[in-house]
Amino acid sequence: MSKNRLEAFSDGVLAIVITIMVLELHPPEEASLAALTPLLPKFLGYALSFVFIGIYWNNHHHLLQATKSVNGSILWANMHLLFWLSLIPFTTSWVGEHFDTIPVAIYGFVLWVAGLAYYILVRALISHHGTDSVLANAIGKDVKGFRSLYIYTAAVILAFVSPWIASVLYVVVAVMWLIPDRRIENKINEHK
Repeated sequence: MSKNRLEAFSDGVLAIVITIMVLELHPPEEASLAALTPLLPKFLGYALSFVFIGIYWNNHHHLLQATKSVNGSILWANMHLLFWLSLIPFTTSWVGEHFDTIPVAIYGFVLWVAGLAYYILVRALISHHGTDSVLANAIGKDVKGFRSLYIYTAAVILAFVSPWIASVLYVVVAVMWLIPDRRIENKINEHK
C-alpha cells in the first residue's frame, strides 16, 4: 500500500490542529499594547504547542521518507498518534485559561501519550520494513525518544508540586527536539 495517502492525511490533520489552536487566540477588546498582556499565557501556550506539532510533523515526514510502503497496522498506529495530537488544542486552551496543576498535568499526559504513540508508529514501521531497514538503522536505540518520555513523566508528576517546573520540563523536551536530528536523513543519503 502506498504511503502517500497516509502522508497527505496526516499533513491535513496536523494543519487542522494548528488552525484550531490559533482560533483559540481571541483579539483583545481594546486597541492598546497593554490589552495584550492578559493574552500572554495563552500565546506562550500556543507557541509551545505549535512547536510540538511542528516537531511531530517534521519527524513524521522523515519517518515516511525512510519507508517504501505502509500496511494496516501502520495506518492504525498513525491514527493513534493523530488522535493524541488532536487533543493538544484542547489542553493548550485549558492551560491558557487556567495555569494550574490539573490542566498542566493533563497537557503533559497528552504529550506523553503522543510520544508513546509516535514510538508505536516507529515500531510498526520497523516491523513492516525489517530490522535491517534504513529506518531501523537510523532510529537505533532511540535514546532521544526515551529521554522525552522520562522527562514528560517527571513533568506530569512535578505538575503537582509546581506547574512552572512542569512547564519548564515541557520546554526542555521541545528544545531537545528542535536541535536537528539527522539520523534518518544521514541514513537515506548513505543509501542513495
